[in-house]
Amino acid sequence: MRSRDGNRNFSLRLCSVILFSSLALNAGEYLISYRYVVKNATLFNEKLHISKAMKPCSGEPQRELILENSTDGNLKKLISQNSDEFLEYIHKLDLHVQHEEQTTNLQNKFTTILTMKTTCFKVDFNDNFAIIAPLK
Repeated sequence: MRSRDGNRNFSLRLCSVILFSSLALNAGEYLISYRYVVKNATLFNEKLHISKAMKPCSGEPQRELILENSTDGNLKKLISQNSDEFLEYIHKLDLHVQHEEQTTNLQNKFTTILTMKTTCFKVDFNDNFAIIAPLK
């Protein structure tokens, strides 16, 4: 969806304002967790878990992320197509950082782990875009 001047982001934001009230009514709920491990400046492991919530989640939707949708309601495919934007978005959420450093015989070894605990997200799929919002 584009505005006349070609500003797609503005049009999506406008639609999110109009459709945000429907987010709480007919959106699907997903549980998402994330873990990123770096050892000695090398990416060691990265895991993103996504599953459909088995029971309703409670809470109010927070700041949403709007992604262009071409996956017909498949959240895993949508996130894999927009992985950079989604990972930047969840890095701004509540991440726990654990850092360990060890020096032996003038050799420095370190491990950094970023973890986002399992969080419930409301996801509303529309024709051209999807609205993703964490519940808090």
